[in-house]
Amino acid sequence: MASLPFSLSSLLCLALALILILVSPSCSTSRRALDNHKNGFRITLKHVDSGGNFTKFERLERAMKRGRHRLQRLSALALESKDSQVESPVYPGNGEFLMKLAIGTPPVSYAGIMDTGSDLIWTQCKPCQQCFDQPTPIFDPKKSSSFSKVSCSSKLCEALPMSSCKDGCEYLYTYGDYSSTQGVLASETFTFNKVSIPEVGFGCGEDNEGSGFSQGAGLVGLGRGPLSLVSQLGEAKFSYCLTSIDETKTSTLLIGSLASVNSSNGGGEIKTTPLIQNPSQPSFYYLSLEGITVGDTNLPIKESTFALNEDGSGGLIIDSGTTITYLEESAFDLVKKEFISQIKLPVDNSGSTGLDLCFTLPSGSTDVEVPKLVFHFNGADLALPGENYMIADSSMGLVCLAMGSSSGMSVLGNVQQQNMLVVHDLAKETISFVPTKCDQL
Repeated sequence: MASLPFSLSSLLCLALALILILVSPSCSTSRRALDNHKNGFRITLKHVDSGGNFTKFERLERAMKRGRHRLQRLSALALESKDSQVESPVYPGNGEFLMKLAIGTPPVSYAGIMDTGSDLIWTQCKPCQQCFDQPTPIFDPKKSSSFSKVSCSSKLCEALPMSSCKDGCEYLYTYGDYSSTQGVLASETFTFNKVSIPEVGFGCGEDNEGSGFSQGAGLVGLGRGPLSLVSQLGEAKFSYCLTSIDETKTSTLLIGSLASVNSSNGGGEIKTTPLIQNPSQPSFYYLSLEGITVGDTNLPIKESTFALNEDGSGGLIIDSGTTITYLEESAFDLVKKEFISQIKLPVDNSGSTGLDLCFTLPSGSTDVEVPKLVFHFNGADLALPGENYMIADSSMGLVCLAMGSSSGMSVLGNVQQQNMLVVHDLAKETISFVPTKCDQL
């Protein structure tokens, strides 16, 4: 009889341990999430203008208009974050590619704007105090069995740039075109191509202002901060492969082990360069650009031109949401001058395309021999295919350089990245470029 209390207590301890395991979200959820996406997964991307009946140049012009606003915001960000008087950090917002996903239980499909320049994942939620028109129904948390609010003491809440604790962890996230999203930080099941990930932290926006997001139903941040999708999934790698701007074919985002470079990708030579950290803007993906070659001419660009300065200004970022590449003005002027010298065609000064440098095509001609263009990154000489920097339109009789000038920060845009697998390895802190037929990936 003396052994009975010991047995009872042992059973009680065992029962208690089982209960703790069952109710512990940190243990059970991380295991389920790990199991769900241990092999990685793919997400379909489409260009925000893919549904419109636009010519190649029309699509480029629309994208460049968005891109110029984005460039201004990107350039201002690093400096703003050093200013202690700025109460609300501002993010670039917008983007050029929509990603398909579903949220809740049962899952409700929607398209979110992919943004490598910010971190927060968010969508519009009922009851809406103010919401913009979106192509899919607004998410209703009351109809999802997996919805829950995030506590104010959570690490995700602490990671928000601006938050308050009222009815849960409330957030405000602002973007440079005066767009903003405001609501409560919540946890939900997100489904990507039939792979379901429980307890992803996201902004449930009940007050969303501005016109910059109407192509989708919110935004999915893929930056380097703790609130981004890749950070929450704990995945060390993600990659994207973007089809040409004039194609209607879909592009691809790969998360986890699928993002790795291997022979099955059908890619060419791998070029890898280190990522640089900017303490002023830790979410951005900075690269070290050391020089540019046009044809056989290595341009006399000053060593400091693309350097990241101590105050957070300057540098070059790689960005999926900016269309064409923008180079610091002195460097772009040298590039422009060299293209004019090497391309034996009349320069078009009409300004009809909005691009800085265009040439008049010979009558009836579509093929033009263009000089090669190489970006010399730290440890990687990236030679671009001609279609990634020269865009021709026979109906307009023009061929144009798909690049522009900037003041301060430089940006490697998505036209220059098209038909390349761009691999972000956050563990090794590198980015790799692999020539790839993205429509066949």
